Order: sequence, then C-alpha cells, then structure tokens
Amino acid sequence: MKQGQGLILRLEQERYLERLLPPRDPLLREMEERAGVDDIPISDPEVGRLLSVLARATGARRILELGTAIGYGTLCLARGAPEARVVSIDTDPERIAEARTWLTRGGVADRVELLQGAALDLLPELPGRFDLVYVDAVKTEYRRYLDLLLPKLEVGGMVILDNLLWKGQVAEPPEDEPEDERARALRAFNAYLMMHPQLQAVVLPLGDGVGLATKTRPLMSEMGGPY
Repeated sequence: MKQGQGLILRLEQERYLERLLPPRDPLLREMEERAGVDDIPISDPEVGRLLSVLARATGARRILELGTAIGYGTLCLARGAPEARVVSIDTDPERIAEARTWLTRGGVADRVELLQGAALDLLPELPGRFDLVYVDAVKTEYRRYLDLLLPKLEVGGMVILDNLLWKGQVAEPPEDEPEDERARALRAFNAYLMMHPQLQAVVLPLGDGVGLATKTRPLMSEMGGPY
C-alpha cells in the first residue's frame, strides 16, 4: 500500500486517476476503513481493481496469494474469477480469522483456502499448479518467493507483485537518512524480475508500484534438467 501522495506519480496525475475510480461497494469500503484505523497493509483500491480485472481476463482457475492481511486482495481476486479456487497464505492467525469473516460476508469463503505460516515454508509443499499469483508479503523475500513460485506456475500464467517502487525510494533513495532495507531489496528484485529468462515482465506506477510478469517457457527443472 502506498504511504502518501506524490511519491510515484506527480500529485496532479495521481489525484486525477483516483477521481476516475468508481465507488467501491460497501463491503470493500468498510474493509478500507478498517485497515486505515489500525494501519493494516491492504492493496490500494486501484490495485484491488486490477486484481479483479486480471483474474477475470486470464480465466484463472487456481489462484495463489502471498499476504492475506484481512482479505481485501483475496476478495478482489475471488470476485474477479468466480469459478476459481483461491489459496492465500499469511503468518498472522488473528488476521486470517478476520479475513475469513470478511470473505464470508463477501460470499466467496467457500472458494478460498486460508493457510497460516511463512510463505517460504509453505510454498514447497503446496500441491498442484496455479494460473495466477499475487504477492504482497515480506518485501525482502520477494526473490525467494519468485524462485519457489515459478515451478508451480503454469506456462502462460501470471504473477502480480505489489510495492515494487516502495514509496518512491526504489528509484530515489532518501539523501538525509539510511536507506530502507526493503527499498534496497526491491531494487535488486526488480532487475532480477525484468531479466528473468522464463518471464516477460513490466513494472507499472500503479499504487505503490505493481509488477506484472507472465511465464513464457518452462524451467529447466520442469523439463527434467538439473536443479
């Protein structure tokens, strides 16, 4: 979630794009207000809308999310792909319990599996393959997430990654204070993402910076090659 205005786009552009967003339904608006009270990191409204658009456009049947929080992104994904099953991972049991309540109210809980634990621990054990993955979890772990995700992503499948511009600090580190470790990790990750031989990727100035990548070819390990 972006931490203020004018950090990614010029202020006038950002305000204009925000005005273009249609009103969210009452449940999403209530979730946004809830997140604002306790500073819970959820997807920006425009990113939530993108999640719904891409879930529908890709025809995703199996979706994976890293970083449930209270289920805002989860709900957007599930609503966008009404035939899909969604698996979402988070470390916080209280937030998972709250997410389950919101998802029940949203009418999608029967299609969502919520898993508690660290994504790096759970990813190697997840069965099956996924058409769409949304990553909004520990920023310093994005590269390791991607390495574990790719063998589980179908060729032609898509990865969506939030916060890749991190308050504008990825492109412009602050001069008068130590650099944020997350910004430094994301800067290195962005280069890795854009140059990855199995992906075609782009980073967009939406929200706090969103990366989109599609898997264009199988990994060598998927073809029986060495790890």
